[in-house]
Amino acid sequence: MKFLLLGFGKEGKSTEKYLKTHFENPEIDILENFNPTEIKHNDYSRYDIIFRSPSVPPLNLKNESSITEYFFEHCPCEIIGVTATKGKGTTCSFIESILKAEHENVYLIGNIGTPALDVLDKLKATDVVVYELSSFQLWNLQKSPKIAVLGTLEPDHLNVHKDYDDYISAKANITKFQTKHDYLIYYKDNPETTKIANTTIAQKIPYPFEVSDEIKNAINLPGKHNLNNALAAISAVSAYKNISPDEYLKTHQAEIINGLKSFKGLPHRLEFVQEINGVKYYDDNFSTNPSSTRVAVNAFPNNDISIIIGGRDKTNYKDLDEIYEILKSPNIKHIILIGESGHELAKRYKDSRFTLSESLEEAIESAKNSAKPGDIILMSPAAASFDMFENVYDRGKQFKNLVYSLTQ
Repeated sequence: MKFLLLGFGKEGKSTEKYLKTHFENPEIDILENFNPTEIKHNDYSRYDIIFRSPSVPPLNLKNESSITEYFFEHCPCEIIGVTATKGKGTTCSFIESILKAEHENVYLIGNIGTPALDVLDKLKATDVVVYELSSFQLWNLQKSPKIAVLGTLEPDHLNVHKDYDDYISAKANITKFQTKHDYLIYYKDNPETTKIANTTIAQKIPYPFEVSDEIKNAINLPGKHNLNNALAAISAVSAYKNISPDEYLKTHQAEIINGLKSFKGLPHRLEFVQEINGVKYYDDNFSTNPSSTRVAVNAFPNNDISIIIGGRDKTNYKDLDEIYEILKSPNIKHIILIGESGHELAKRYKDSRFTLSESLEEAIESAKNSAKPGDIILMSPAAASFDMFENVYDRGKQFKNLVYSLTQ
């Protein structure tokens, strides 16, 4: 068979390895470093299957597929699929932790970092897969998971999607093909998620809902949003067990608490780094849009904050007014601006709290010098990383290393 891989990142390399071990003498062509708008004019008729990387827009060809679609077609066990604009990785990890506390054999895959095809051969019918799904992975998907979790939705990735409607349409695929025997867990306080929920025939479980202090105290992560992520996870596991969240909380409280306690958080998602002279440093480098930075700021209502913000804007600076509104929070005492959008913020708005830094090291030093015991130093850029760093992981790693170096 003849295959074409559009894109050759982590998932593309996993796909090549899989094809070589599952097909006899496969012919595999690889197309990378291309302009997505140009690939529509290529001749694809000679290929049996074209596998798109997640960020490549659908070509709408008969021989076109994606790794997500291939996995859904061949997975032998139940899939819990999770999507949202932000928080889906944390929700997935809470689900994994609770399932492990229930002694289930669980695999966490997808956008969180493990390519789906890396685990496909290992799966048995009695296993369970937790699949973090981005809008790119849901694009044109023709099958929905048995259990779908739909967190809050806000504009994102509009530099790749045609418009916001296209982004929402992709997200809606997580429930579009569900049956009346399936479950949709959805965030009830978001207009986009409730609109999607109203279109499904699946059994609906809304969140958030009230839980005991014992459940709340088992969550090691700051912020109301992380409580909501935990409630989504509890609902997903209750659906997996075919009981209501209320019944699950009554009958499995010990397992839920153990599962919540065992999860300490994901790297670069409001991650506590360390405390120095009474000042706590948090790495929130996965915040690449204003909404996620707003959530991070709201997680510390009782602390003064020095925030490091800025990077490559994904909206042609259309979101700067929204970012500046967030920065007006009364507990933000010092704003250290870095990167392209940081410079643009400094040009557009005059604010005595602004400090413009040309490097991350300079930014951290500036934040440290103005902070007092009890303060929070928060790096939550509200922008992409590619102006100064290789990616968000590189940006977060450099931030943490520089913070650790302050005590060496």
